[in-house]
Amino acid sequence: MSKRYAGTVGRVSDAGTFVRDTRYLNARITADGRDGWPVEPGRYRLAVARACPWANRAIIVRRLLGLESVISMALAGPVHDERSWTFDLDPGGRDPVLGIERLADAYEKAVPGYDRGVTVPAIIDIPTGAVVTNDYPRITLDLETQWTAYQRPGAPDLYPERHREEIDEIGALVYKDVNNGVYQAGFASSQRAYEAAYRRLFKRLDWLSERLADRRYLVGDTITEADIRLFTTLVRFDPVYHGHFKCNRSKLSEMPVLWAYARDLFQTPGFGDTIDFVQIKEHYYRVHRTINPTGIVPVGPDLSNWLTPHGREALGGGPFGDGTPPPPGEAVPPGHGARLSGGPRSLARVGCGAKTQVTDRAEAVAEAPISGSGRPGAAAGRGT
Repeated sequence: MSKRYAGTVGRVSDAGTFVRDTRYLNARITADGRDGWPVEPGRYRLAVARACPWANRAIIVRRLLGLESVISMALAGPVHDERSWTFDLDPGGRDPVLGIERLADAYEKAVPGYDRGVTVPAIIDIPTGAVVTNDYPRITLDLETQWTAYQRPGAPDLYPERHREEIDEIGALVYKDVNNGVYQAGFASSQRAYEAAYRRLFKRLDWLSERLADRRYLVGDTITEADIRLFTTLVRFDPVYHGHFKCNRSKLSEMPVLWAYARDLFQTPGFGDTIDFVQIKEHYYRVHRTINPTGIVPVGPDLSNWLTPHGREALGGGPFGDGTPPPPGEAVPPGHGARLSGGPRSLARVGCGAKTQVTDRAEAVAEAPISGSGRPGAAAGRGT
């Protein structure tokens, strides 16, 4: 295997195939504390970046379950250097709770000499300042199953026991061909590897279109972990993956079933109000200089179409089942969401965070700072 790295999250093999590094810190925070890390409100901090699709999953789950007051959130900026995400959105470029400028410091506290990917999401033990886990698939599952005592009244069951086997099966397919598939297309260094990833991606998207043609959600009749895992890739497809990663057979907006499905989720409280299109584009186009050497961030596409009617209510079911939507909470800054039309203004770094104003189409507008990230910041960070 070659030594050419795609960022620090994986490497490209001699055959030109991107291979993701999955050697995560995998301790678990559980209700019974069996790994030495018991569920405890206020003890842990979730480190994320709004740009990152893997971190976006944890942001959505935390919000849907109402865990904001239980697990605080450290927000890294959208652009990273070769080694670490940085907290450049915070005053003084330092996370106000952890007291660090670079997420790598928390990894080093967990494993001295740490030489793997400094990835988000990561959950950090505040007393020691050390990362407990960056095992992103397990993080969301444990938020759903181990933190139930602290979830809000009306929180949805995102990982229902009767559907877990099916959710896991769908999740594995979506990860291999879609979530990681776009990266395998984008980071491929040979024509053969690129075309193989491209074909797998669109074959799976076609399969998903067929599955979702007559059902509102991937598993059962409510939102589950499976939908969250697919959504965070779909929402980045037209702004990034279609052009930047050469996944260009079709735009998402040209795939009618998936486009309606994605809009349905986007317009659901807890989904679209977590999406910062400005930071998403800035991250991919400025960080991946082997793909985009100039670092120029495209102005388009027009994102107002995310708020158009989707019509999928006719398929039955409902997002929260017997539960309720999350109340207004953290969201993205003004102009960073679906009303963004592009242009130089979109590159202004205005920090992250705010109270949410939800319309009948669930668009969120940020107006007041979230704890730990409320000032304009200069970009400088690290990610996938």
